[in-house]
Amino acid sequence: MVCRQRGTVRVSRRAAVLGHPIGHSKSPALHRAAYAKLGLDIDYSAIDVTVERLPAFMAALEAKDNWCGLSVTMPLKTAMVDEVDEVRGAGAHLGVINTVAFEATEHGVRRIGHNTDVAGIVDAVKNAGVRERPNSAILGGGGTSAAAIAALHELGSTHVDVYVRDAGRAVEAKASAAAVGLAVQLRPMAEAAEGMAGADLVISTLPPRAADSIATQLDGLPGKLPDGVWGVLLDVAYDPWPSRIAEVWHSRGGVVVPGLEMLLYQAVGQIRLFSGADVTADVIDVMCDSVGLPRRVY
Repeated sequence: MVCRQRGTVRVSRRAAVLGHPIGHSKSPALHRAAYAKLGLDIDYSAIDVTVERLPAFMAALEAKDNWCGLSVTMPLKTAMVDEVDEVRGAGAHLGVINTVAFEATEHGVRRIGHNTDVAGIVDAVKNAGVRERPNSAILGGGGTSAAAIAALHELGSTHVDVYVRDAGRAVEAKASAAAVGLAVQLRPMAEAAEGMAGADLVISTLPPRAADSIATQLDGLPGKLPDGVWGVLLDVAYDPWPSRIAEVWHSRGGVVVPGLEMLLYQAVGQIRLFSGADVTADVIDVMCDSVGLPRRVY
């Protein structure tokens, strides 16, 4: 059930994406399109919440029993682990979650943490032709890099170079690598352009525009790889799009996977958890249309 009667008042279920800043998020468009197609009465919104305000926000939900789920984006993916009753699946060993599902039990509602980013990355890059055991590089060492590392493990990789500005702050990346048993080499961001040029798969987890300087270096590399030799780039930042690094990669003949595609696939997992509904191909089609993504085989 996604709604119920309370006296004579019909109460809709609620869901939202939390983060800071949040105004750019495409999650509301994806979720609303899906719920409309599925005929579900779930109101989905975007709420600006900082790390400092998160505990108070979650405490305020205690008295409200009409929530069915929360999508969690930066910078809350690690902090949210302390605000749920249980973490399941990939999130349990990564210590990073992007999803909270509200599960009704005989003792009340429990908040269950999940990480659908891992499956979102795997599905997005497989759709672009990435095969098993890719030679890979990751840009950034934060919360999304943890999901990227777990995704590479699922793809059969045994080693990945992670390019960071400050190795001391790559806590999530190192924890994820230890949890899944993937060998990680932390490298300075200044070496990223040269390192990613020879990779089968590059996953940029950097914020919007943060990879612009890398793109400039990539474009100016001496002895550039010829067209057709470049691999697949997944740039999780999708606003503005195309990013500078995506433009350079594409201009050299590489395959670019937009962050919106990863967002689409991780949202599919969230919708299933929030509603219990089967997200079929026709639902995914309207989700693609809602954010201007080409329709793809799922």
